[in-house]
Amino acid sequence: MTTSDHQMLIDGKLTVADGAAVFHTVNPATEEVLGTAPDASAADLDRAIAAARRSFDETSWSVDVDLRKHCLEQLQAALVAERETLRGLLVADAGAPVMTTYTVQLDSPLDAMLPWSVSAVDDFLRPRALPDNEFFGMTSRRWVHKEAIGVVGAITTWNYPFEVLVGKLAPALAMGNTVVVKAPPQTPWVPAAVGHLIAEWTDIPDGVVNIVTAAGPERGSQLVGDPRVDMVSFTGSSATGKRVMAEGAATLKRVLLELGGKNAHIVLDDSNFAAEVPLVAASLCFHAGQGCGMFSRLLVPRSKYAEAVELATATMQSVSCGDPTDPAVLMGPLVSKAQQDSVLGFINKGVEDGARLTTGGGVPEHLKRGFFVEPTVLSNVDNSMTVAREEIFGPVLVIIPFEDDDDAVRLANDSSYGLACAVSSGSESRAIGVAERLRVGAAAINGGFFYGPDAPFGGYKHSGFGRQGGLEGLEQYVQTKTYAAPVRP
Repeated sequence: MTTSDHQMLIDGKLTVADGAAVFHTVNPATEEVLGTAPDASAADLDRAIAAARRSFDETSWSVDVDLRKHCLEQLQAALVAERETLRGLLVADAGAPVMTTYTVQLDSPLDAMLPWSVSAVDDFLRPRALPDNEFFGMTSRRWVHKEAIGVVGAITTWNYPFEVLVGKLAPALAMGNTVVVKAPPQTPWVPAAVGHLIAEWTDIPDGVVNIVTAAGPERGSQLVGDPRVDMVSFTGSSATGKRVMAEGAATLKRVLLELGGKNAHIVLDDSNFAAEVPLVAASLCFHAGQGCGMFSRLLVPRSKYAEAVELATATMQSVSCGDPTDPAVLMGPLVSKAQQDSVLGFINKGVEDGARLTTGGGVPEHLKRGFFVEPTVLSNVDNSMTVAREEIFGPVLVIIPFEDDDDAVRLANDSSYGLACAVSSGSESRAIGVAERLRVGAAAINGGFFYGPDAPFGGYKHSGFGRQGGLEGLEQYVQTKTYAAPVRP
């Protein structure tokens, strides 16, 4: 595989779009044109959906567990072999600092997601016996069986293009579904590369996996609305997730939504502030703050507020920001000019609303090209401000004071989002007690890290519903069927 192999995968064939239509991709760190990706037409996507429908309905894929395990093991071997190619694509296409690719951007999901799903298949799909039951004078033996849901439309996002893609493919395929992937226009090359590996390195039957790229949102809406698609698995913004849910309602398809977050990190008064606050600030700069699970609201006791602001400000000023190919750089560019403008607009809105800018707030002076934003701290923030309520998706930390534990819980829960939280305390039991009162899908206690293929991840409220990862994640991609047969003398 070379970095010039950017084609779609439709019905087992690598292909260009109708009329050889393409769109350009841009390196977010340099603003230089990287190359092109196929711009799928409605007919292209229709062929992909038809192939997925046929391969589910007419082949043994959905019931042949051994074949699926064999094919996924082949794909895993291919991904491992092409690890460094994928790493280069992530740095170039997504602007991901190479430092980040050694963790959740690439290596962590590559090493774990497919293997875990393969390892879980047999136990998860094993029929579950129920006690014999007498009803209307007849005794029946009963059992419960899990079976694939059908054709899955997977709409992936640009901030973690490999992690999100494999996070959808692994459980969907392991459970016996066929898949049509709509890749993000900002970062189409990694999904295209995975499609190339599927076509050239695996025995995955034609039509089981289809990967299309397109410049606009039309193909996503087409995928969601098509009655041949049984489920949509979507990762992205809450606003787009609402449209996905509405468009899927007409065909009553299952929808898995992993959406945005405005996650609070609560640092209680018995914490080591000199250790905790810098970690919170620096971690928000990982991939320029472009992550739904990041902690962008720092809640601290009012008595410690000035100290927290000073520590966070000093940390943000020390963060290395620049060329994502430099192994020493923690923070690279935002993915696009539109995203850069959005983040700068949020910062300006915060200042207009009365927040105090203690560092950052603009474009780094030494970076004249690329979609960069300085690591930024906003203090004097009230929880009613836009910057405290909306997902900024950039390296912008807002610091909010609280009076006591009850007030911290109130402020953290006073959000339309409910994806994740973090709580730091000198007492683990106290931290857990606070976390138990928060309406979120995941909680990090004293620096604990919940990420992993065996851990369900998802949110409450506008952060979506359903879970990715773990047994709960496998459950999203199956139907449940209950059987009963007479017990014969």
